[in-house]
Amino acid sequence: MAVPEFTRSQLALRNGQDKPQIWVAYRGIIYDLTDSRLWRNGHHYEHWAGQDLTEELKDAPHTDLVFEGWEIVGTLI
Repeated sequence: MAVPEFTRSQLALRNGQDKPQIWVAYRGIIYDLTDSRLWRNGHHYEHWAGQDLTEELKDAPHTDLVFEGWEIVGTLI
């Protein structure tokens, strides 16, 4: 089964405000973090949901392993 593709505009709507979903992209993969207690209201420290966080993760105190176990909802085009 093919993974759905989403544009940056579609991703931006899944910010916990415009739509209830909290999605973020990393290296072209979109993850659903809606159930994460660390992303309440689409906000996590200085980061906002609905965005590609690839560049921001370089400065994070954790690695990309933080996305393990979260549902992949699609790819970013």
